Amino acid sequence: MTEQQPYELVRRYAHFELRRYPAHVVAEIQVNATFDRAGNAAFRHLFNYITGSNTAQQKLAMTAPVIQELGPSQKLAMTAPVLQSGPLPGSKDPADFVVAFVLPAGLTAEAAPVPANPDVKVRAIPGSLAAALRFTGSGSEAAFERHNTGLQAALVVAGLTAVGPPRFARFDPPFKPWLLRHNEVVQDVQEPVTPLAESGR
Repeated sequence: MTEQQPYELVRRYAHFELRRYPAHVVAEIQVNATFDRAGNAAFRHLFNYITGSNTAQQKLAMTAPVIQELGPSQKLAMTAPVLQSGPLPGSKDPADFVVAFVLPAGLTAEAAPVPANPDVKVRAIPGSLAAALRFTGSGSEAAFERHNTGLQAALVVAGLTAVGPPRFARFDPPFKPWLLRHNEVVQDVQEPVTPLAESGR
């Protein structure tokens, strides 16, 4: 069974979960593609890395989810905004997306094998408080936009402030029937003034 990125469940809301993600490490690559093609364009490079295309020829466990977000050169409107970050609304043109595999828990960026492909980067991600909205079915741009809009509205109602762009997370391989696929929109949020009691996963 595929290892899943760990988190602590802080609170369940009507439309999303508030989670605390620990610091973790990702292998990522930037690709220029449409939202719907970015994952496919990046997958082979990242899969090669975890199956031994690295200086140590070391194999790493496959971990879910695969995360996609907008590349650093892309700009997002601050409408309260993966591992894909939110697309430019309505844009069907190629854009720079960063697609990432979350590496196994406990692995540090220093200890991770160096990718043989210089386009693949290993990066440490700090821990964060994030809202996650889970949905099943298509992981298309239209589905992401629709669920991201719903999540942003729910955050406003909950009194939570979004930080940075949203991420789009895919948990299942492309050969799984699309109706059964597990996807999530994940949005970092500011720490509330009043600390929230953690209830566990």
